[in-house]
Amino acid sequence: QVQLVESGGGLVETGGSLRLSCVASENIFRTNAMAWYRQAPGKQRVWVASITINDLTNYDASVKGRFTISRDNHKNTLYLQMDSLKPEDTARYYCNYRLDATSWGQGTQVTVSS
Repeated sequence: QVQLVESGGGLVETGGSLRLSCVASENIFRTNAMAWYRQAPGKQRVWVASITINDLTNYDASVKGRFTISRDNHKNTLYLQMDSLKPEDTARYYCNYRLDATSWGQGTQVTVSS
């Protein structure tokens, strides 16, 4: 059974920071690369950043240099440190191991005011 619980979102001003967390079920976390995705109102869910089991990371160009993805394999927890936030980062953020996964958490809302 897949369980994903995201938290840490909120309302921040442009230039602010947030740290998102995602607790995942062990059956997917321990054996998969994990990723953060986001979905803005009226738009499709898109990939933001990913991290392998061995901590190799990759970022979408729009967040590279501002966001940092990390994972704690002992706690089955995925993180996303978001700095220098922009209004265009406003979206609901989700974690998962693949974009076409059938089971998703509730996500966490990030709103950046201008």
